[in-house]
Amino acid sequence: MTSIKTLLVSLFLSLLLAGSALAGERININTADVDTIDRVLVNIGPAKAQAIVDYRKTHGAFKSVEQLALVKGIGLKTVEKNRDRISFGSGAVAQPKALSAKPRAATDARTANR
Repeated sequence: MTSIKTLLVSLFLSLLLAGSALAGERININTADVDTIDRVLVNIGPAKAQAIVDYRKTHGAFKSVEQLALVKGIGLKTVEKNRDRISFGSGAVAQPKALSAKPRAATDARTANR
């Protein structure tokens, strides 16, 4: 009886620890280091994590989650898989960027000359 109780307690603790690991950690993409990005984001290894940090150093802070797709080796599918793991510092989860209803000025200029 004691061994069954010990086994059940062990199983419970194992599941508790596994559940917290699967809970989904979020990172601030503008301050996270290479190791954190590699650990938290899905389909991002050390090389892509370094590419994110290098891109951030060269181009400045990310303003939207979609900007991650501008990093070489990271596509839109990877961005979507990681959307709820990424924040920008305010504690808010990265949200999809709303499409603007305004037409672009360059488009208006081109159509006005026709």
